[in-house]
Amino acid sequence: MSGRAVPFHCPYCGDEDLRPHQAEDAGADGAPASSHGQWECRSCLRAFKLSMIGQLRRPTTTPTTRTETSR
Repeated sequence: MSGRAVPFHCPYCGDEDLRPHQAEDAGADGAPASSHGQWECRSCLRAFKLSMIGQLRRPTTTPTTRTETSR
């Protein structure tokens, strides 16, 4: 996955009118707040942030399905 992947739909309303969100608040040290990965939906007027948590490990064994027997 690229670090620059963009969302195609708003996770709240599903609209496609998304733009990068520009943070207006300054950080504690007076520096501009980072807006990396932040998007705003112009349709529902919500701002959201996307970030990658990490990669999952592939399972080492195949999970078995338990079958119920008729009684």
